[in-house]
Amino acid sequence: MTDTPDLLTKEEKNQAVILTLNRPAVMNCLNFDLLYALRDEIDDLQFSDTIRSVIITGAGEKAFCAGADLKERATLTQDQVKQFIVTIRNLLTAIQNLKMPVISAVNGIALGGGTEIALASDIRIASDTAVMGLTETRLAIIPGGGGTQRLPRIIGVSKAKELIFTGRRVDAKEALAIGLVNATAPPEKLMNTCLDMAAMIAETGPIAVEMAKYAIDKGIETDLATGLAIESNAYRVTIPTEDRIEGLTAFKEKRKPVYKGK
Repeated sequence: MTDTPDLLTKEEKNQAVILTLNRPAVMNCLNFDLLYALRDEIDDLQFSDTIRSVIITGAGEKAFCAGADLKERATLTQDQVKQFIVTIRNLLTAIQNLKMPVISAVNGIALGGGTEIALASDIRIASDTAVMGLTETRLAIIPGGGGTQRLPRIIGVSKAKELIFTGRRVDAKEALAIGLVNATAPPEKLMNTCLDMAAMIAETGPIAVEMAKYAIDKGIETDLATGLAIESNAYRVTIPTEDRIEGLTAFKEKRKPVYKGK
């Protein structure tokens, strides 16, 4: 575990864990210690049976995450830069592969690695004040945390090329229009909007959501026939569960189901 837990705060609400990047003085930019702190929490969440969703956000009112800590970057050797890129790429893959949905509450500026964190999440909800962008080409590098792969899968190849080639930033309104975010909210309502989403997720069957996420994420990388086979196998996992019987019973008895993830 990292010895700097204050870089990342954790809170639980609505069966969700809120992970807050806590370097507001530097716009929550990513250094090695913050990456390691976030990695440790994500590793622990892989084995949680009580958390139904994860919300990632940034401390303060200005920024979600302004990307890599360029002051730290300037002190790194080429090998250390490679280590940083591998670390963030592996971290974002781990976030994407979590069994529960991940929501990014983009509460302000999200550039470079900040936008890449959002891209690795399942759902993105942005403050009206948010500004997003993969701006790496303006520093003569390219997105290295999966941005060149995830952005085109989310908003389409042509638009992704435009944004990456130019390093252009988009505001919340444009981000919503191009499908980069799912929804927007006033700054003071952003977290409640995300928590409402988390509460809705918490009402569903845990195994069903896990299998649905698996089927979508794995199926989208294949042809339709293979994707349908993946869906079929994922559906089979839900058939023998206690939760499936509980869902049918609750519907018959006109009550809310109580799912246990079994």
